[in-house]
Amino acid sequence: MDAAAGHHTESLHGLPSASLLILNPSGQRSRVPLEPLPFVVGRHSDNNLVLRDNRVSRAHARIFVEQGHYVVEDLNSRHGTWVNGEQIHRHVLRNSDRIDFGVRESYQLTFTLEPGQIHRIMDQFSTTARAAGADGTTHLGKLRSLMEVARALQNSLSTTEVLTAVVDAALAVTGCERGFLMLRKDGELEVAVARDKEGKQLPAEDLRVPTSVIQRALHSRRDLLSMSFDPFAEQGVRPEMTVAELELRSVVCLPLVQIRSGSSEETRVSTAAEATLGLLYMDSRLAPADLSAGNRELLQTLAIEASTILENARLIEEERARTRIENELQVARDIQQGLLPAALPLDGWFRAAGSSQPSTQVGGDYFDVKRITPGMWAAVVADVSGKGVSSALLAGLLQGVFLMAASNPHDLEGMLAMLNAFLLDRTRGEKYATVFYCTLDGSGLLRYANAGHCAPFLVSTDGRLRKLNTSGMPVGMIEDATVEVVEIQLAPGDKVVIYSDGLTETENSEGEFFGTEGLRACAREHFRASATELHAALLTAQERFSDGGAVRDDITVLVLEYTPAEPA
Repeated sequence: MDAAAGHHTESLHGLPSASLLILNPSGQRSRVPLEPLPFVVGRHSDNNLVLRDNRVSRAHARIFVEQGHYVVEDLNSRHGTWVNGEQIHRHVLRNSDRIDFGVRESYQLTFTLEPGQIHRIMDQFSTTARAAGADGTTHLGKLRSLMEVARALQNSLSTTEVLTAVVDAALAVTGCERGFLMLRKDGELEVAVARDKEGKQLPAEDLRVPTSVIQRALHSRRDLLSMSFDPFAEQGVRPEMTVAELELRSVVCLPLVQIRSGSSEETRVSTAAEATLGLLYMDSRLAPADLSAGNRELLQTLAIEASTILENARLIEEERARTRIENELQVARDIQQGLLPAALPLDGWFRAAGSSQPSTQVGGDYFDVKRITPGMWAAVVADVSGKGVSSALLAGLLQGVFLMAASNPHDLEGMLAMLNAFLLDRTRGEKYATVFYCTLDGSGLLRYANAGHCAPFLVSTDGRLRKLNTSGMPVGMIEDATVEVVEIQLAPGDKVVIYSDGLTETENSEGEFFGTEGLRACAREHFRASATELHAALLTAQERFSDGGAVRDDITVLVLEYTPAEPA
């Protein structure tokens, strides 16, 4: 049994065996051993690990051994391979490294080394046990306990199961009678695992020693704390709570130091000045704890393994929380996109083409087009200040206002005044919106109110451009804000380009802005195009300009076209 334990955790390459902890898009976990090597990951069924995601390349990445290290290498995949948030071509893997595949809401792998240090120590114990004669039974008992820890680390996906094995092993190593593993929560210590040396679960109340006293003792000395005297007598504890009154022969406290991983740097262990995750408390009434040199090393190893599994659990929980939030935002995004007009008029005297692309999952831009009567259409483009969910909610509110206003299209001033008062009352000036609202009738009369929005462009059939400047303050900023209604007569073939500032503030790789000049140049080049063609040309020009640059805001573009029928 002892020889098998040593071979079990060492690969044919002389390295500790390794596994991949798999978190699939639905949040479920599984573990696969990293064998055989090289180990290929991808979409194709011939790979060692098959990922059911069409965005993952057929053969995406491979893991192999090079110069005594595990190495991950990208196989010229479409979206790249990422380790701890950084794109790599080749990367030497370290314990708890996170591997992603360049697409959102896909699989995530965590590289984990099996606890080779524990097994090397177990080999030392097995050698000692064979030569120990009568004392060999004691050593073999410790060996069995350590093997349970190794087995739990290798096969279990339950944090509680692993921590329970750690407590059992620590009791076997020290000879203590009771063990309590406590974790820090909101600055206090809470009992997570409570066991006796027979493997029975204990109530947390059996500890009896106040956790605040244990915590103060731990703060005074962060390494292995052995108390064969009365350590609580001078800690301000009631006499009935001292070690003497509890009839304890010894107390051992082992801090669980904080281990941070998941960055490009090596996994690090927190210094003594930093907060601990918790501690392992053990006591005994019958005999003092065995804290010989070898046992101290074993206890420190157990503490590191417990801290590592807690860190892995933290990373997995953070990833689950992130996945839940992204799933909820995706639902919000789908709902928001569903609020946009399902179809725009493509024939007749009034035609329109538009789109809105949020810079994040949900955006604060909104546009709509509505037929009020057979001879009149209304259109609106709005941009709520800020980004995120709050801006998206207000953008949804604007749709309701627009639909209500459509019943009385001639009172543009009243509609915007009502919206201004509502936003001020609900957001107390912390949120505002720029709004361009207009109506167009069959005679070509355009009536608009521009509440602080980017000035749209009127594109004439001869290529001339004219700005439709602002006629009032954004809504939701100040009380009693007024917006002037402006009237313009359109000629057949005229088009109105309405947009949000995300279009003109698009940056290229050199930090330059697309700007109104980019918009003007595109409009002049395509002034004879239809609304649909001009809309497509503007988006193409913006995408080409931003190649490699940043898109920091929502991009909304709406093109209206007046095309009355030729007279008989």
